Amino acid sequence: MTTARRRRTTIVNAATYALLIGAIFIWSVPVIWVVMTSLKPRTLIFNSPPTIFFLPTLNNYIEALETGGIVKSIVNSTIISVVSTLLAMLVAVPAAYAYARLRFRMRTPLTFYTLLMQMAPPMGLLIPFYYGLSELDLLDSYGGLITIYLTITIPFSIWLLITYFAEIPFELEEAAKIDGATRFQAFLQVVMPLARGGIAVTTIFAFINAWNDFLYAVVLSGPNTQPATVAIFGFLAAEESRWGPFTATAVLIMGPVIAIALIAQRHIVHGLSLGGVKG
Repeated sequence: MTTARRRRTTIVNAATYALLIGAIFIWSVPVIWVVMTSLKPRTLIFNSPPTIFFLPTLNNYIEALETGGIVKSIVNSTIISVVSTLLAMLVAVPAAYAYARLRFRMRTPLTFYTLLMQMAPPMGLLIPFYYGLSELDLLDSYGGLITIYLTITIPFSIWLLITYFAEIPFELEEAAKIDGATRFQAFLQVVMPLARGGIAVTTIFAFINAWNDFLYAVVLSGPNTQPATVAIFGFLAAEESRWGPFTATAVLIMGPVIAIALIAQRHIVHGLSLGGVKG
């Protein structure tokens, strides 16, 4: 490699790392600000310029957890997100496999319908969903919210999983059939292990989509099933906004998502970059 080319490569790499560091910084500043605010005493929250160095306190977290409904709303979010994710994956995994590997009647219209549900704007579906749940007496119920989340999460999960299943060589299944395995056994013992990275990524994204939802939750939930993303706004009022407990609750909501992302980061990177198997 010539000196000029080596210099260009060094400059390109430096610029790339600089852009990545800048993007991480832009993303992390709001998160850091929320965490710092949640640990500040109330008297320091509105200081201008902001106070950077202070003695942290957990009073905001204590006040948030003692506020009626916050703990229950976090439990509601956990129940709705976990159940909707598990049900979505039970449907999406075999459906994505069928779309990617099988040829059957109605495959094209079903694929188009799945794509249509993925592309449909959430705001456009909100009113039909509301009237449908109202007629079925499912407003403010776990079953109603989970059903609505499934209509959003399943199409997304199917389209994400199709790419992973499509990358797995057909010869591996054929070899399993020659050894006496049925198609279902080949699916469980050959395809599923090879696609585990993609399934892990899809499961994480499905959970995050349900956990972070606000639009459907604020309209379709109520006192019995209100998730944390809606309950948090109870700290904001025209008379007084309690930013300390608000940011403390925000940290509690972000915590599970960040923890899952950190624990499963290897699966996320592997699944997003490689898909099913290495070529």
